[in-house]
Amino acid sequence: MKEQLLKIKADALAAIEKAANKKELGDVRIEYLSKQGKLTAILRNMRDVEPAQRPVVGALVNEVRDALEGALAAKEGLFASQELEEKLRSEKIDITEPSKLVARGALSPISKVFAKLIDVCVSMGFEEVCGPEIENDYYNFEALNIPKNHPARDMQDSLYITENILLRTHTSPVQARVMEVRKPPFKIIVPGATYRNDNDSTHSPMFHQMEGLVVDENVSMADLKGMLTVMLKRVFGENSTTRFRPSYFPFTEPSIEVDVSCPNCGGSGCRLCKG
Repeated sequence: MKEQLLKIKADALAAIEKAANKKELGDVRIEYLSKQGKLTAILRNMRDVEPAQRPVVGALVNEVRDALEGALAAKEGLFASQELEEKLRSEKIDITEPSKLVARGALSPISKVFAKLIDVCVSMGFEEVCGPEIENDYYNFEALNIPKNHPARDMQDSLYITENILLRTHTSPVQARVMEVRKPPFKIIVPGATYRNDNDSTHSPMFHQMEGLVVDENVSMADLKGMLTVMLKRVFGENSTTRFRPSYFPFTEPSIEVDVSCPNCGGSGCRLCKG
């Protein structure tokens, strides 16, 4: 019986090695390890083995079974690996192929205008600087020479979170923050959202500003006029004309306002500019 077991082992290992696919490997398992298999038949005949030899034969049967199970598992693993490689090869995605058209969102008009204004100013040597939209009383008012009793501090006009914290009413607090930590000369622009307690058909509690600050020697109103003229022509078109008017603002001196001709009619009068 010992010779018979060794022959079963050799034949089974050879069949496992020869198996070319999962089906052939399954046939080998059935032939040798199933209930009707050759190894199981040996176990049924153990009663014919002399009692003294049964432990030896039993140990050999277990050894053969373990060897066959190990060889079958190894070959099954090989087939699984080959199957995975083939699947990856056949299902490969060509990422260079054009993708399906995906609908994309669009920038808001405010974002587009901001981007254009920022590009123009940066091209003239300005640096874009941003600051917090939730601001404290000092930077929003005190540092800008707006004292406690100033009308701009009216609770009805500003959106306060606490007595000392509010949504910034302008982008000017960033000017104060920059001047605290930098030494002149510098040229900055400050774009961003601002908030005031105002909401009707022509106003929104949130609106947007962009302001500039230049601190340097030999800077005059002519520099401001030239900078604004270039910016407006870049935004509204090179054929646009500008007009500067003296005006009054409580925080600047001298103060001016600037007009630009209608980009639609050039100043002749239309529905867009209302003449």
